[in-house]
Amino acid sequence: MEKRAPRLQFTKEERTDPVLKNSVRRVQKAAAKANRAQAIIPKKTVFKRQRVVDPATGKITTHLKFEDVDKKKPSKLTHAVRDAPGNAVLMQFHREIRQSEDENVGVKAAHKSEEAAETGGRLVRSDHRSHKLKPYRKSAKAEKRLDRANLGYLQKKAARDNPQPSGNPLAHWRQKRAVKKQYAAAKRTGQFAGSAGKAAGNTAKAAKAAARESKRAAAFVARHPNGFLIAAGVFLVLVLLLNVLSSSSVLLEGALSGVTASTYPSTDDAMLGAEAAYAQKEADLQDEIDHYEQRHGGCDEYHYNLDKIGHDPYVLISILTAWHGGEWTLDEVRGTLSMLFSQEYQLTQTVETETRYRTETHTVTDPDGTTHTETRQVPYTYTICNVKLHNEALSHLPISIMNEDQVGVYSMYMSTLGNRPDLFPSSAYPNASTAKKPTEYDIPPEAMADARFAAMMAEAKKYIGYPYVWGGSSPKTSFDCSGYVSWVINHSGWNVGRLGAQGLCDICTPVSPADAKPGDLVFFEHTYDTDGVSHVGIYVGNGMMLAAGDPIGYSNLNTSYWQSHFYTFGRLPNP
Repeated sequence: MEKRAPRLQFTKEERTDPVLKNSVRRVQKAAAKANRAQAIIPKKTVFKRQRVVDPATGKITTHLKFEDVDKKKPSKLTHAVRDAPGNAVLMQFHREIRQSEDENVGVKAAHKSEEAAETGGRLVRSDHRSHKLKPYRKSAKAEKRLDRANLGYLQKKAARDNPQPSGNPLAHWRQKRAVKKQYAAAKRTGQFAGSAGKAAGNTAKAAKAAARESKRAAAFVARHPNGFLIAAGVFLVLVLLLNVLSSSSVLLEGALSGVTASTYPSTDDAMLGAEAAYAQKEADLQDEIDHYEQRHGGCDEYHYNLDKIGHDPYVLISILTAWHGGEWTLDEVRGTLSMLFSQEYQLTQTVETETRYRTETHTVTDPDGTTHTETRQVPYTYTICNVKLHNEALSHLPISIMNEDQVGVYSMYMSTLGNRPDLFPSSAYPNASTAKKPTEYDIPPEAMADARFAAMMAEAKKYIGYPYVWGGSSPKTSFDCSGYVSWVINHSGWNVGRLGAQGLCDICTPVSPADAKPGDLVFFEHTYDTDGVSHVGIYVGNGMMLAAGDPIGYSNLNTSYWQSHFYTFGRLPNP
């Protein structure tokens, strides 16, 4: 923990000195505020064991001594991990945007505005935890103010006791720097136990040494003016170079931090082992279905309604990593694998019974001894076994089993594939995700002339490149199709709440394709196994829409896929 600013004590002479009294007053005022800020930091009661030895008898007595101590400041690590998803997703998006900035001034300007908006969004997201840190921040700020006041007093006293030539700004600067350096060293080693006069005395030596060095430097400059100019030029070049390197290191550190946060932390053996274990469960399920009649015989007829068996291995590893909060081993996730499997797959059977009739022929002997045959309809019970396998889809589970923070982490890993596109090559894992870039499209300027549509696009474009997350409805979790459209329109003039695709369709007025205009919504059906409208996007004109696909981006409505699922255009009501 950083040392507190020293509380200087002043003599009567120091408090009344015309040169120092204002500085003394500032120090006393800053110290009072720092003490008040320190007093509101939450306390916790701890006890310490204290052993007391009676010198006469040698008997040892142990006492419990209770003390109130400051609680530790909450760590930032948890919040850094929590916020990493959205930040890593944004990092990937901005990286791609910057590649085209130099070619398009408009893109660059929009991008800068967008980054500013995202910065504001991150500040809003962090506001919920600021109340916990407020006492610590207030105290830290007060201590820094006291440090500045102390330093101001000591520099003022050093200037009084060791005046520098009025025409030599370099000497004044060296003196101030020397006092500041001595103050930091004395604070670090705890040398401020005495009065302010003693503290000032500790810095006086540094001030005098600085004065001597300034005089020597001035004399050297007077003797070698040309050499001084050359040295000054070299110094400025070095300062600029170091400044560039420092800025680059900060950018590099930020980039590496983002990459680290979005990279799967577990070992390859653990991740490949988890995928193999889950795949084995699916293989066992397939074997159960293949031999269902032999193992569950007794019915007359079997009907099968089976969803496809399979999963995306990147979804599995991203869920495990978000669920377990970081690195895990195969043994640690075996229970989670079973839980996920039971959530994804439900194999059920329903047995129906019917009364049916079959024709039976019987030989009947008449009273006179003759025989003949008779045909009869005999009832019997016929059983039909309906076997159903429902695959919920592994990617649908995060929103139902995780909290918002965990879904955000899952979203981050899916946006980067854990920075391991080599882990599950599609040749060996056909269902594995592949990194996809959003389709680029320039909306015509005449469309952006409509203020309402421009407001929609200002919000919608912020999230291009975000991954598709089933049930997602905010930048923190990322979005599904209806969550994305609901968010955009709720942040550009409307207030409709979180609606599904069908709900959005219900609030719109149907519009023919010939009359559709930018800002209308476009709806589709049967894009997955559900009744009614199943997908929605924002029409941007010229047969293009912006929607949450994989990832969020533009799509051409004239492709055979979208044409085969097209339902209608819809115009939103006035906000």
